[in-house]
Amino acid sequence: MVRLYGLKNCDTCRKAFKTLTGNGFAPEFVDVRKQGVPAAELARFYDEFGAALVNRRSTTWRGLDAAARAEDPLALLAAHPALMKRPVIDRDGALTLGWGKDVQAQFLTP
Repeated sequence: MVRLYGLKNCDTCRKAFKTLTGNGFAPEFVDVRKQGVPAAELARFYDEFGAALVNRRSTTWRGLDAAARAEDPLALLAAHPALMKRPVIDRDGALTLGWGKDVQAQFLTP
């Protein structure tokens, strides 16, 4: 089972989905803005990736005031799902973050 958490309009998420599909995976796409992420899953992601899960380079982050930025990261991600760095890919319980070459290598067939 492969589940990709991201945004439908995110170029990186679309690229990851297309690559996964082209390499024999049948990923389930979860749009974090429309479908949300269950609190237990979000906590699991945060436990795995820590502060790296919050995309501090995003437009959403830049639009937050200092008080909002100081909130608990899980509450902040629940309130603003677009703040999550993406994609988060869950492959049979193993999590990856982003779509860098290291993550791609785990999914591409040699």
